[in-house]
This record gives sequence, C-alpha cells and structure tokens, in this order.
Amino acid sequence: MLRYYRVFHVDDVEGIDPDKIPGNTAHDHNFDPIASCEQLIQFWSDSPVIKLDQKKACYIPSLDEVHMPGARTFFQDEEFYSTIFHECVHATGARKRLNRHERFSSLNFADSGYSQEEMVAEMGAAYLCGICGIENATINNSAAYIQGWLKKLKSDKKFIVMASGLAQKAVDYILDHQDSSFKPVPKKKKPQIVNTSISL
Repeated sequence: MLRYYRVFHVDDVEGIDPDKIPGNTAHDHNFDPIASCEQLIQFWSDSPVIKLDQKKACYIPSLDEVHMPGARTFFQDEEFYSTIFHECVHATGARKRLNRHERFSSLNFADSGYSQEEMVAEMGAAYLCGICGIENATINNSAAYIQGWLKKLKSDKKFIVMASGLAQKAVDYILDHQDSSFKPVPKKKKPQIVNTSISL
C-alpha cells in the first residue's frame, strides 16, 4: 500500500498555537566518560575511524568510518555508548573483518537484509553494554529496538537465533582484537552459602 502526505514547514503555516509547537533546542548535558566503554573502543586494534560531532550516528562501509553525534547530545552517557557500540558492530560486518554484509542480499532500508543487520547490530551492542557493565541503563531501549525490527521480519523465530549467533561473533571479534590493556568489567561473584550452625 502506497500513501503520500503533503508536508509543510512550520514557518509556512499560520494560526498554530505556539504551545503545540515542539521545541527545537538541542539537548545538552555534562558528559561523564565511562572508563570501561572508552577502553573497549580505544583498545580495538583494527577499529574503523570514529568521527564525533557528526549529524547522525551511522557506519559508512565505503569509508570504514563510524559517525557519531556529540556525546553531550544524548540524554544519558550510557545511550551514547550503546549507540556507538551498535555502529561498531555494523563495522565488524565489513569485508576485511567478518564479511557478514555479504550474506545479506541487500542492505537497502526497505529490504529484509537491512532489518536483519540492524538486529545483529543491536543485539551485539546489548552484549557489549553487558560486558562494560551499563546494561541496566540501556536494556529497555535495546529490547524495544529489537522488537521493532522483529515485527518487520514478521517475528521470524529462526532469524532471531541466527542474529544472536552473528551478534556473538561480532562481539567476539571486537574482544579478540583488543590490545592487552583492555580489562572487561569483572562479573559479580555469586554469594556463597556459609553454614553458620553452631554445635553445642
């Protein structure tokens, strides 16, 4: 089904209640870098070029570049890292890395290959957030994003299994290509049950 809409710039329309016009000021907050996330990015030995303060977040395969808006424009520091991890997972699909992009028929926005690659990138980003210890702040956004792409794929259950495997390979690739200085966030040990009974 094809639909089209006529769209007008708000400055070309008269009589709109000013209270109903959304603000257009950019969000800004004091960015506080998260050490574990910074290390994961900085110590990736064959990472793509990462350019900050760009108009949008994306990975450009032809240039092998990740573009990111400024960190201060995100509502939370963790959202910035979740987004850059997403784009870095896209970068693992490049021919010189895992060559994953070749397995999808097309990466055009409307095609299923694009939806599949987006799911791989978001699942991989969620894994990396967990490794860096920031998953509690990002998991709801990741789950909603993945669910959105699943709907486009008509909830293809086979693909969710395949996507999780591809995402794991992408994460393993990034971790396997870390300089020796990188140390993942240590997992919390499970509490041990101690027998406190006293014999009299």
